Amino acid sequence: MSRKEGQANMNKKDAAKILNEIKESYCTSDDEEDKQALEVAIRCLKGQKSKAKGGSAAKKKGANGEREWSAKCKEQGYNTRRGQQFCGLNGNADVVGLPYIHSEVKRVENLNLYDAMAQSIRDKKENEIPIVAHRKNNCEWLVSMRAEDWFKLYKSWESERK
Repeated sequence: MSRKEGQANMNKKDAAKILNEIKESYCTSDDEEDKQALEVAIRCLKGQKSKAKGGSAAKKKGANGEREWSAKCKEQGYNTRRGQQFCGLNGNADVVGLPYIHSEVKRVENLNLYDAMAQSIRDKKENEIPIVAHRKNNCEWLVSMRAEDWFKLYKSWESERK
């Protein structure tokens, strides 16, 4: 066995050990958010593609969408950039640089908005408002958020007007 093959086998053994530990955590967790995060980790460690259709073309479109959304934010004066996620495990927003906002960016024709919002809610930090920035081909950008967060923002905006 070559040294390179030995390293690959070692990495596979390590990944298998980690995968088993995650599976045990999954079985003992009662928290739905924990289970969702563990499912992502399991898919990544197994080397499975994400549930999104289209493979690398879909990933490129998603990355381009993140760049587009970041450019849109920069037009408004915010110093943003792509979050550069790896398998979605680190919980970073797709675009970072909007204070107190966790941006989940979707550039798809058929969006499951509730799944996208669940992802943003799951990955956000404690003091962040989860949003989904999304657009279809030949359409403008839209931002979706929970009603409770929208009312907080609106009340703040309204109080400034009085």
